[in-house]
Amino acid sequence: MGLIVLNAGVVIAVLDASDVHHATAMQALADAQDAGDGFVLPASAYAECLVSPSRSGPEAVATVDQFLDALPARVEPATRAIGRVAASLRAAHGPGLRLSDALVVATAVVLAASRIITTDARWPVVPVDVEVVGEPE
Repeated sequence: MGLIVLNAGVVIAVLDASDVHHATAMQALADAQDAGDGFVLPASAYAECLVSPSRSGPEAVATVDQFLDALPARVEPATRAIGRVAASLRAAHGPGLRLSDALVVATAVVLAASRIITTDARWPVVPVDVEVVGEPE
């Protein structure tokens, strides 16, 4: 049992059956649930998840919230400590780690999460275990 930090791409993939990562993201979440892991979605990733649904309207936004409630996954606010760690990660990795991703990693570091689940295989080595869910083979 551990705490899993989710990157936006995982939530987006689960909610979009046409997403190339849909099946692997669904499996990764199911495996983590079976292991008794808990889920956290950083506020920055939550905002990313809501961009496309916000274009579609309130029902689409509500679908994201219903999914997070059912998972369940709590949305973790960006605190000063998270901001400090994210800035340090950005300073260390430069353009190899975007600020949005640095905030996800920083959330995992501050919360002492077991790992991060993401769809982004381009991250540099970070101080948290990262599980990349990929395209189906």
